[in-house]
Amino acid sequence: MGEIVRVAVNGATGRMGRVLLDLLRRDRRFALVGALTAPDSPEMGAPVAHGSDLCFTHDWSRLGPVDVVIDFSGPEGFAAALAHCRETAAALVTGTTGLDAQLKAQLDQASARIACLHSANFSLGVAVLSRLLREAAAALPEWDLEIVEAHHGRKEDAPSGTALALGEVAASARSVLLTEQAVHAREGHTGPRRAGSIGFAVVRGGDVVGEHSALLLGLGERIELSHRATDRSIFARGAIEAAHWLAGKPPGCYALDAMLAERLPR
Repeated sequence: MGEIVRVAVNGATGRMGRVLLDLLRRDRRFALVGALTAPDSPEMGAPVAHGSDLCFTHDWSRLGPVDVVIDFSGPEGFAAALAHCRETAAALVTGTTGLDAQLKAQLDQASARIACLHSANFSLGVAVLSRLLREAAAALPEWDLEIVEAHHGRKEDAPSGTALALGEVAASARSVLLTEQAVHAREGHTGPRRAGSIGFAVVRGGDVVGEHSALLLGLGERIELSHRATDRSIFARGAIEAAHWLAGKPPGCYALDAMLAERLPR
């Protein structure tokens, strides 16, 4: 999209929201036209930045025209953002995790009317990790697979959306269903590992931004594919690039891979 993109951020007072606001205010490709937050936020009505005319709000009806909404909130905030985008034909880029089956279905249905891009992780490195895992899982279908993730102590969902997405990638590569193969907890006398299962392990603590490892374990050898994020802004930068790419696209459900594929040499 060549012209200035009008963007609103949902979840604007959260950790990711603050990084997004800071980056967007300095990105000349965008005009920041909305900063949405929870109704009980202590910053409700306050200026987004010193001297700014834009204030934090919970009222979507007060927004003017928006080309794309970037959403990093929670399930309730996501539902509000999706409803607004459906009503106004704005594109939606969302990194909100912890969505239940009903919200996922609503997102799929909305893609018939608006351009949507949902990703559990907007890191370019994680996108490459997913591609590598897809190839490895398909090439080594008999090897055991474990996915280990670590995040800061305030993260509410577990396993992380990125860990689950990696599990889906591996399961699809092996032509199985993650819902049938996933093992989310091991405790006590569990017996031998079930062949073909995909295990998940979760670490929470400190200020860990995000770490994900896929371990493929064979007899006498193993492969470890890992990604470690040390700066939260990598996710915000990826979401901003996705928002600029998605604005103006026809309705549909888009993936981060599609954006990356356009940038690869032909």
